[in-house]
Amino acid sequence: MSAKVMDVMTRKVVAVHTNASFKEIAATLRDRRVSAFPVLDDAGTVIGVVSEADLIAKEALEAGYETDPGPLSGLLHRRDLEKARGSTAGELMSRPPVTVRPDDLVSHAAHLMYDRRVKRLPVVDADGRLVGIISRTDALSVFSRSERDIRQEIIQDVLLQRFLADPASFTVTVKDGIVTLAGTPETAQLGHDIVAAVRHLEGVVAVRDRLNYPAPAEYVPLSGPLF
Repeated sequence: MSAKVMDVMTRKVVAVHTNASFKEIAATLRDRRVSAFPVLDDAGTVIGVVSEADLIAKEALEAGYETDPGPLSGLLHRRDLEKARGSTAGELMSRPPVTVRPDDLVSHAAHLMYDRRVKRLPVVDADGRLVGIISRTDALSVFSRSERDIRQEIIQDVLLQRFLADPASFTVTVKDGIVTLAGTPETAQLGHDIVAAVRHLEGVVAVRDRLNYPAPAEYVPLSGPLF
């Protein structure tokens, strides 16, 4: 099983248009208890994201920190200072937006959020129109899979279908997302491949490898003359 963004995303999304004012954005962020909004053009296409950080930068600028030699001014780059002078979503937003598609894997969305240090990503269709949003909490929801579902996938999809291994040769237990694998694989390489495959299943937190690996075959020299 590979969960897709469409399986966990929130479909009712609060967004703002490019002409939304600073006060309107701030009030909506507070009322909806979120930290960022997608910004849409007149066609409903996601063209940027406006966040609390963008608003804070503007507040810092207007408070006189643009020329202050303190640490905050050192963190605001020239481009950020120019953007902070804006008063609408279109002027304050960060662009281009980091987005995902509904068919993308949740693991891909999680990687983007980690890599870009963002808490949520707009989900767009092929035309760039907003269809949902996925948050860190949504991405983590894959770990709510039941132990029974995880174990069934290991036995049916991993052992039987992918590696053509006899499930009777293995003992698979799952508790709190931790998989324990015991038994004797036909070869050491097969055992390592099975463990690696299980580690990447949705909902698996960790794998405890208790497999009894076969000893490598010993080299036995031939006796007698060689022709």
